[in-house]
Amino acid sequence: MINIISGISIAGMAIGTAALVIILSVYNGFNQIVESSVSDIDPDILITPATGKAFVPEGPVFDKLYDDSRVLTMSCTVEENVFISYDGNQSLARAKGVDAVYEEESLLRKHIIDGTFTLHHGDVKQAVVGAGLAYKLGINPRFIPPVEIYYPDRKGKVSLARPDASVRSVRVRPEGLFSVNAEMDNDLIVLPIESMRELLGYEEEVSGVEVRLAEGVSARETKSLIKEIRKDLGDGFRVRDRYALNETLFKMMKYEKLAIFGILIFIVIIIAFNVYSSLTMLIIEKKEDIATLRSLGADDRLIRKTFVLEGWLISFAGILTGLCLGILFVLLQSRFGFIRMPGNYLISAYPVILKWQDILLSASVIALIGYVIALIPDSRK
Repeated sequence: MINIISGISIAGMAIGTAALVIILSVYNGFNQIVESSVSDIDPDILITPATGKAFVPEGPVFDKLYDDSRVLTMSCTVEENVFISYDGNQSLARAKGVDAVYEEESLLRKHIIDGTFTLHHGDVKQAVVGAGLAYKLGINPRFIPPVEIYYPDRKGKVSLARPDASVRSVRVRPEGLFSVNAEMDNDLIVLPIESMRELLGYEEEVSGVEVRLAEGVSARETKSLIKEIRKDLGDGFRVRDRYALNETLFKMMKYEKLAIFGILIFIVIIIAFNVYSSLTMLIIEKKEDIATLRSLGADDRLIRKTFVLEGWLISFAGILTGLCLGILFVLLQSRFGFIRMPGNYLISAYPVILKWQDILLSASVIALIGYVIALIPDSRK
């Protein structure tokens, strides 16, 4: 009976450990997808004015950045909230004007689901629109009507007789639809920077300078470059990396992972009480053997260590088995993707990423739980 209970305890710890490794790996996989989609849209470094909405990107600091070996590309953008109209439908949107460098190098083209990522066709200005915004307005790249974009004239006076005279407007032809995430899909339209400057009455001003770093530049080098830029530009500018731009998103992902880890550890604690039951039954069954050990000179400390070691070995056997099963499952899922995603998604199978930090943390915490549980039955002996 004791052997059966011990086997159940080992199996329970193994299942709990394997589940922890597998679920954390799946969560890592989804996190990687989110981070990848964000990195395709947001730059490695974004320079914006600390006050106001626009500035002219000129001077020795920007010349220095252009020549920096760590910098792959620099592009200028103009962003503003606007009112758009398409074939009788209206909506507020976030318009982003981009330059030729952005148009040529942007990874947004990877997320085009209909049409193409092209902002110029001869003299015709074109745009790409978020899928959610396009659905709301009925925008289709194959249709003829242009997207009309409106913004109040910054320098003009409001006329009650002719309100339309105080509003500037531009027209662009929708050339493609993209899908990145719900927030961007529902309100973003990307168009040429010259159209946005015409709309806002700018000449050379920009809202921000987006810096993409060369492949292989480490996070430490990125932080060092940001410090250099901040020092050179002074307090008149804000210099942020991708994580600062999406601080809320990345914090939420971090807290969600901690919450999942905590819930799974709580489940493992419940499972670990099988070890408690196993040791309790073992102590009851071995009372005569305990008396024999005492008559041979064994003190209570030695007997206590014996049972604690027995309980911890049960936990360790379960942990080791669970780690092997969990790692094997993750590797097979990563290689073959046999657990499929339901519905129609961009990915067909559940993504998994194995991180040694998760394995080490999981093994350490579960081993500690097993050790603490092994101490409890001894107090009742």
